[in-house]
Amino acid sequence: MGIKKQIPNSITLLNLFCGCIAVIFAVQGHLELTALFVMLGIGFDFFDGLAARLLNAQSELGLQLDSLADMVTSGVVPGIVMYQLLTQVFGKPFYVIPGSWNSEQILASLDWSYLSLLGLLITLASAYRLANFNIDTRQTTSFIGLPTPANTLLIISIPLILKFQQEPWVVEIILNKWFLLVLTFLSCYLLNAEIPLFAMKFKTWGFAENKVRYVFLLLSITLLVLLKFVAIPVVILLYILMSLVVARGRKALL
Repeated sequence: MGIKKQIPNSITLLNLFCGCIAVIFAVQGHLELTALFVMLGIGFDFFDGLAARLLNAQSELGLQLDSLADMVTSGVVPGIVMYQLLTQVFGKPFYVIPGSWNSEQILASLDWSYLSLLGLLITLASAYRLANFNIDTRQTTSFIGLPTPANTLLIISIPLILKFQQEPWVVEIILNKWFLLVLTFLSCYLLNAEIPLFAMKFKTWGFAENKVRYVFLLLSITLLVLLKFVAIPVVILLYILMSLVVARGRKALL
C-alpha cells in the first residue's frame, strides 16, 4: 500500500493516541483535560474519513482501525467519565494501597460504591454498537442509532458544564444520582436503538443535497454561542429530532 493510502490510517492512529491520553486523564479524575483530548480525537476521527474519500484511499484495514480507535476514544473514555461522575454521588473511587500486593490489604482498601461501575455499561454498549456497525450494510450512508462520537460528546459535556457553568440548579440536577443513572441507561439505549440518523459526511458542498446538514450546523453553532457547554446535550437532542423528521419525510415520499 502506497504512502498516500496510509495518510488516513495515520490520522486514525492520532485519534487512538488522543484516546489513550484521555483514558489516563479520566482515570486520574482530570475530566476537563479528558474532554480536551476526546475532542481532539473526534476531530481526527472526522478528518480520517474525509482524507480517505479525498485520496480515494478507503480500505477494509482503515475501517477496522477506525473502529478500534473509536472503541478507546468514544467507548472506554465515556464509560470511565460516567464512572467518575457516579463516584461523586455514590462513594469514593477505587484505590489500592500503593506498593501492596497483599490480598487482604487490597480487599480492605476497596472503599467504593459498586453502583459507580454502572457507568462502564456505556463502554459495553459502545463496543456492541461498533461491532454491529461494521457488519450492518444499512449504515453505509447514514446511521442507525447514535454514533459513538456523538454519545461521547454528550457524556463529556457533563463535567464541562459542572466546571465552567456552575449554576446552582444545573449542578443540583447533574449531581443527582437518578439523573446520572438515567443518562447512563439512555446513552446505552440510544447507541443501539433502531433510530435512523443522518450522517455528517459531505460528498459535495452543494446546498440542495446538504441542506439538512447545513441547517443543523448553523443551529448548532448558534446554540454553542448562546449556551456554551450546555448546548452540547441540546445539540445531540436536536440531531436526533431532525433525523426523525428527515426519516419521516422520506417515508412519506415513498
